[in-house]
Amino acid sequence: MVSYESLKSGYERNWANLQIRPARLGEANATARKAINGKATYQQIERLTGVPWYFIALCHYRESNFDFDTYLGNGETLKRVTCLVPKGRGPFSSFVDGAVDALRIQHFVGTQDWCIARTLYRLECFNGLGYHAKGVNSPYLYGGSTLYGPTEANAGKFVADHVFDPSHVDTQLGTAVVLHAMMSQDSSITIDDSPSIAPRSEPDEDVASSVLLMQQTLNRLGANPPLDEDGISGPKTKAAVSQFQQQHALEDTGLLDGTTIAAITRAGLQPVRTANIDLSQVLGRLENLAQLLQPGATPTGATPIAIPPIGTVPAGSSNQLSQILNQLQNLTQALQPGATTPVSTTPAANPTVNVLGQLLSLITKTVPGTPATANPASTDQLKQVVDLLSALLSNKPVLGQVNGALGQTIGKMLDGKKTALGIGGSLITALLSAVTASPNAGGLAGLFGTIASAVPGLSQFALPISLALTAWGVLGKMEKWAQGTAPPPKPTT
Repeated sequence: MVSYESLKSGYERNWANLQIRPARLGEANATARKAINGKATYQQIERLTGVPWYFIALCHYRESNFDFDTYLGNGETLKRVTCLVPKGRGPFSSFVDGAVDALRIQHFVGTQDWCIARTLYRLECFNGLGYHAKGVNSPYLYGGSTLYGPTEANAGKFVADHVFDPSHVDTQLGTAVVLHAMMSQDSSITIDDSPSIAPRSEPDEDVASSVLLMQQTLNRLGANPPLDEDGISGPKTKAAVSQFQQQHALEDTGLLDGTTIAAITRAGLQPVRTANIDLSQVLGRLENLAQLLQPGATPTGATPIAIPPIGTVPAGSSNQLSQILNQLQNLTQALQPGATTPVSTTPAANPTVNVLGQLLSLITKTVPGTPATANPASTDQLKQVVDLLSALLSNKPVLGQVNGALGQTIGKMLDGKKTALGIGGSLITALLSAVTASPNAGGLAGLFGTIASAVPGLSQFALPISLALTAWGVLGKMEKWAQGTAPPPKPTT
């Protein structure tokens, strides 16, 4: 982050070495006289804001060449609402009213530190700090001096928004050059560079942290071009804020007011949403693939493939596994927008896990900023896809309607256990309902008596649940036998 403290010594060094080019000295003195001629008006603004009158005069020169019918913030006419950043300001009845507004939104009102380094820093912030990244002294400050342009220094100018021409030389005088000439003509302009005894935070510094946060958030939201995260609300930041306001139906001002800050913060905190993808075709292809893993099944348009248990794959089944992997690769390709050919994968130590990992990452892939208008059925489809993938990864057949009534995850947890749990629950419920609490009983008898007395009518609801669980388990076993997926009987010795 660019800060005043990091640039302070450079401003002080440049001011000490500033020399007006002899060919521009007459122009500099004439410009200084124009600035001094408007001193009375500028001093009115100084009394209202605390901003030195000469600083206001320098901004007025660069923005509108001392035209008192213009707005100090961007040089537009006072008679209409401004269309350039800052937008929506005015109309104003006088130059003084417009200037107070421009200085207020720059957070210059109430500032107290006006040493030469701070003055030059604020003047450059008024235009932007982009020249530091180009290795060029800003012509907004040093145009017409030996600190800018050949042969003594580098040239360069931003000839358009975000377009820098290293060979272009700005012909307008810089504000530091004009200030230098003003001080030679008006001895009342004194700049105190003595260190402050009790340093305090300046108003424009107080907002730097929030501006930095907004710049970072706008960059995450896709600001184009990306913003310099410097904590300074310069022209680029104002333009990005204006674009955000237009996109979110806010008042288009280009300023970080409370409403805009809240909206940018909310946008940055919103979770990314899944892409609006119809998963019906994906689900159908996964169902076919799941059927391929069930011995004897023949899905539509697919060749039956016998898949032996994990760890017992014979050497001749590599072609069969390749067919499954090809289908998964085609499915992965289907989830990638714009792709028309299957994704080619590099052989890995475990190609099955590799392809399934790609598929899962694509299914769960999110797209930042996608509007929340996805098909409502996509969520249910995605759940079915994940359930099917879980079955594929575990190399087990998909549960039927009875065993999978509570979903594949809970269904697999209860698979093969429902009957035992139901019978055990019925017995325990019957025993507990027959126990009578006794204050003198101890051990298990006392514990069971306490439980039975604490749950009145225990058998009225617990026993039916246990019996229903038992019946559910029996139906589940019948379903497995009908599907041919029941485990073989265990050999006895």
